[in-house]
Amino acid sequence: MIPTVTLEDDAVVMIDQRLLPGREEYVRCRDHREVAAAIKSMVIRGAPAIGVAAAMGLALGVRLSAAEGDPLRAEFETMCAELAATRPTAVNLFWAIDRMKRRFAEAAVRGGAALRAALVTEARAIETEDLEACERMGDHGAELLPREVRLLTHCNAGALATAGYGTALGVIRSAAKAGKVKAVFADETRPYLQGARLTAWELMREGIPTTLITDSMAGHLMSRGEIDAVIVGADRIARNGDVANKIGTYTVAVLARENGLPFYVAAPVSTFDLSMASGEGIPIEERPAAEVTHHAERLLAPEGVSVRNPAFDVTPHRYVTAIICERGVARPPYTESLAALAAS
Repeated sequence: MIPTVTLEDDAVVMIDQRLLPGREEYVRCRDHREVAAAIKSMVIRGAPAIGVAAAMGLALGVRLSAAEGDPLRAEFETMCAELAATRPTAVNLFWAIDRMKRRFAEAAVRGGAALRAALVTEARAIETEDLEACERMGDHGAELLPREVRLLTHCNAGALATAGYGTALGVIRSAAKAGKVKAVFADETRPYLQGARLTAWELMREGIPTTLITDSMAGHLMSRGEIDAVIVGADRIARNGDVANKIGTYTVAVLARENGLPFYVAAPVSTFDLSMASGEGIPIEERPAAEVTHHAERLLAPEGVSVRNPAFDVTPHRYVTAIICERGVARPPYTESLAALAAS
């Protein structure tokens, strides 16, 4: 299993996903600010992984602080704000920060080493729970798939996007263990190429038959009967089942509907945002223009051209066949099924 992010005594250590698949190197973040910078600059990405990293960054930040009492509480709140400002769309980030805030409040009365140990324990619990959730999610999702299935996935929702195993790729892993997977088609996922660089790398490491395609090829292959189902991850799921995920997901969902294919979403309960009625309110991160105009620092477009680079889009719930989480499978109407799973 790929060690995505770990908490050591003096650092949060994470694989540098910007360098994959060419180089496998690790970044040591020695305080919470370096963790925030790593999240912002895409050293680490993927909604669950970002949440785990933020929790670890807070545990590290408090461990390094010499303050106690109210000054420490003020420092901790600043740390939370700095980490929360890194990526606006993935709700797991805010879920993990809120969970660490609650643990801080519970343990603050003890202070000192006990408070610091409590935060480390909580961060590691978030990591462990995410890994276990992904494995259960994988098994639930694998049950939905027929034998000899040919799957399309978009972006990277694998071990690299989580504490390990993965959400959408976790389902693919579990299905492959059961001997169900005939082929996986991975969209390259422009402009950051998470599918080409990360998903293809993960699946090939495990010997799962993988074919890389450009995003614009998906509809063609669907129309020729070469794909049986689509499975993707999510960065936030609204109460009505609208799904925010990597840009291009909405397009794939529409193509799947047009071609009569099931469109599955795999994400942990921590990705549910039941406070948000629909996807219309989900903030969509806009990333730097250079991600579109350049590749490996080489200019690919006319100098000075206007660029839009939304990192995510929202797929309306009407295109979603089912939402798979660690507690089971939600089906329409999602307002009822997601609430039931969240409460279970």
